Amino acid sequence: MADELGLRERKKLRTGEHISETAIALFLRDGFDRVAVADVAAAAEVSKKTVFNYFPTKEDLVFHPLRDHVDEPARVVRSRQPGEPPVAALRRHFLAGLAAADPNTGLADYPEFLAFQRMVMEAPSLKLRLMEQWIRSEDGLAEALAEALPAEEGDAPSRAVVPRVLAGQALAVQRALTVCNLERMLAGERARDALAQATAEAELAFGLLAKSFP
Repeated sequence: MADELGLRERKKLRTGEHISETAIALFLRDGFDRVAVADVAAAAEVSKKTVFNYFPTKEDLVFHPLRDHVDEPARVVRSRQPGEPPVAALRRHFLAGLAAADPNTGLADYPEFLAFQRMVMEAPSLKLRLMEQWIRSEDGLAEALAEALPAEEGDAPSRAVVPRVLAGQALAVQRALTVCNLERMLAGERARDALAQATAEAELAFGLLAKSFP
């Protein structure tokens, strides 16, 4: 029974991946606003109802590949090395991403990534969904920081606000760095040529951020 359930779950995952990949290919080719869910269903050879069973909204089709990154900042803090401050862990993770040309740092220049970013920026509903993901990331990071930071003196509301403020600062830094890198890539710069400057900017920004952390 356990093996059967595992097979069923794997099949569902493959179906979801197939539908999302098919949808993104159509969106990139024809434009997000010009492709209907019925078009996605036809191209993926499933029913429209099946698409909605997997993806409640059209925007979910686009952000499905990025779903695991929403909780990434919180995971970085929770899995940091013994004695490592949270901001140091976030800095280390971001710098490693730059070195690896991780798309989540904005420092990636392959055509599919750039086309995806242009699509998101051109569709208001996708930009709104991206902002919602940022808020979810901030909420998750605030929870992780509340576990990681030393207890503050004072009343409960004062103690509760510190992790949320710091989470907002941390993600603001990462977003600013990512946007700067993405702008370079969209302007035609190569990732390898921008790496040194992007690394220096990250070191500076995280250095400023570290002053806000206990």
